[in-house]
Amino acid sequence: MEEYLIVIFRTVLLYVLMTIIYRIMGKREIGELSILDLVISVMIAELAVVAIEKSDEKLFRNILPMLILMVVQIISAYWSLKSKKMRDFVDGKPVILINKGKIDEKAMKKLRYNLDDLLMQLREKDIALISDVEYAILEVSGSLSVIEKSNQSSQADLTPSFTLPLVMDGRINSENLTLINKNEEWLKKQLKEKGVYDISRVSLCSFENNTFYIDLIDEKSGEKLSE
Repeated sequence: MEEYLIVIFRTVLLYVLMTIIYRIMGKREIGELSILDLVISVMIAELAVVAIEKSDEKLFRNILPMLILMVVQIISAYWSLKSKKMRDFVDGKPVILINKGKIDEKAMKKLRYNLDDLLMQLREKDIALISDVEYAILEVSGSLSVIEKSNQSSQADLTPSFTLPLVMDGRINSENLTLINKNEEWLKKQLKEKGVYDISRVSLCSFENNTFYIDLIDEKSGEKLSE
């Protein structure tokens, strides 16, 4: 009887502890977990199972690794929040698989993502023809974001009809500048015209339909600025 009571006590205690740990670690859907988040979540769950099964071992000996993993996750999350490079390393980066109607085979090969996967996800978006796609972006969660071609796609100066980050956490995104056929000099000039002289102060600068959205670090709200 005593053994069963110990198991019940440990189960309830670990349930409460894991609930607190995951609350502290933050809310993210399963599909949005980074590799590090997923590994830590699995390890914590396994440690909890071991702690319940091995009732003869000291409870704190099993809880300590769980608390250490929680601290590791919090530190990595904070570091990712402050560093774009760390965020790219932990979460990965969105990858453009279709660029202006052209499939990027190199990107697909690098991701080990085949045409069957691409066509299946396009069908799930009710898109039958690849020729109807302007951009298809594989997000870090594994979902495919698709931007269809518009009637204005034949214009000489194409600008994206979706949010395109040009600056994040004070760093210029050269890849996205290339997508809109612009360079860093053009971006710096545009920002100076809008009163932004120090790019390191920019939390987010996005470009959509010839419109800039600029949010400065430590500012309470962003300011939408039109070209």
